Amino acid sequence: MSRKIGIDLGTKRVGFAVSDEMGMIASPLRTATVRNEWQALTEVEKVANEIGTDFLVLGLARDMSGKIGAKAKECQNFAEKLREKGYTVILWDERLTSVAAERSLIDADVSRKKRKGKIDAIAAQMILQGYLASN
Repeated sequence: MSRKIGIDLGTKRVGFAVSDEMGMIASPLRTATVRNEWQALTEVEKVANEIGTDFLVLGLARDMSGKIGAKAKECQNFAEKLREKGYTVILWDERLTSVAAERSLIDADVSRKKRKGKIDAIAAQMILQGYLASN
């Protein structure tokens, strides 16, 4: 079984998480600061090459009602661009992962300054762990 990458796609930052070899446990990897979609795609390719996988679980930012809004459409378009590059991309509902990630960091008494750089990677971990647990 190969490792999988979880992705929390934002407009300014992209969070990454990675699974273990058995596909059971997700761990936060890192957060990349990006200015545009091209940089986000480049960061995904860089992480995928480092980990040695083409299997990506991308958070799908649905509205709270579950509907596909503007942000979810951006995620779908991003996923399609990744698929065109040869990646296997699973879209996974990410509602409230960033809120839960921030809450867990607050509970761990992580300073506001340090939280900013970790929230996205932990949200990616939650996205990936949700997918792994479903299989």
